[in-house]
Amino acid sequence: MRLALGLDTPKPDIGAVLAYHGYVQIDPINICGRMHDLILRNRVAGYREGDLMRYLHGASAQGEKAKPLAADERVAFEHHVPGTGILVAFPLEAWPHLLGAMRGRTKYRSAWSGRLTPREKALAPRLIEEIAARGPLSSDDFDDPRRAQRVWGAAKLVKATLQKLFFHGRLLIAQRANNRRRYDLPERVLPARVLAQPEPPPPETARWCVRLKLRQRRLALLTREEARLVEDAIQPVTVEGCPTLYCLREDAPLLQACADPSDGNAAIDAREHAPRLLAPLDPLIYDRRLTAALWDFDYTWEAYTPPKKRVRGYYALPVLVGTEIVGHVDPKADRAERRLQVVSRRIRRGHAVAPTLRDFARWLGLKA
Repeated sequence: MRLALGLDTPKPDIGAVLAYHGYVQIDPINICGRMHDLILRNRVAGYREGDLMRYLHGASAQGEKAKPLAADERVAFEHHVPGTGILVAFPLEAWPHLLGAMRGRTKYRSAWSGRLTPREKALAPRLIEEIAARGPLSSDDFDDPRRAQRVWGAAKLVKATLQKLFFHGRLLIAQRANNRRRYDLPERVLPARVLAQPEPPPPETARWCVRLKLRQRRLALLTREEARLVEDAIQPVTVEGCPTLYCLREDAPLLQACADPSDGNAAIDAREHAPRLLAPLDPLIYDRRLTAALWDFDYTWEAYTPPKKRVRGYYALPVLVGTEIVGHVDPKADRAERRLQVVSRRIRRGHAVAPTLRDFARWLGLKA
């Protein structure tokens, strides 16, 4: 698995990871680095904290007065995986496959991403007009104190409306200022050649979505319908104690190498003993059922779990050693004191994580 997921052979740059995995999940929570940075740290040679946002929006795109990338300079963009609320970084090739989902959201009820309410519908033209005239804007740039109703994470009517216009593809994220989104018109964010691509037929996009799932996780559970859509591109994988799993055919040799101790690649992998900290939503452990079955590790990301019900901690990072997950560390970056605190840790006897934590602290610009 770790071979297929790119953990042993870091890619030269972010573009190579996006081309291989299809996307990288984005999350704003920053306890000890953001989710996307933690995922990419293990997959891109020389990756620095914040590099994904620089790649998406420009070298200084996170500054308050930064100039966003021109549309023809873009090589990737932020949007949601169809049928989900998962925000990710996509390569440009994904755009036409998102069009059907964008159009569909304008027709169903959802306070977060669905059709505009009457108040939002009345407000939307003014927001788009001001963005067209002034350039990328965030919700704080509009003088409108009205509150939204029943919208998770969007207290202001302006913020809720901008968010829906983004979900519908009428606005896109052009840059971030201290992680706050700034929206602009699609034609000023993406190259004209990308926006001009026709929407593929629904079956083609459905097939693309299944392949995307397999590219992201490399080994996955599929429904009968999902398997039918990509039957010419997949191979079933049998693992004791698991339902039938599937991988892309091109990944089969890598997975076989891990399982076959006589294979040279397997021997190299078995000698990998340096502990590695995994992001809570790393593709290796994304599916809790598979994590339990394949790694004998029952893990849930507990950031949204009530404190009294947490088992491992708010932002616990699983620890991968060779071909085993040996425990977790729950770190917290104290930026003011420039120190990495360890809230809790539980590591199997015989494994030392102190050197790994010191390296992690240095990556964050902190002391362990």
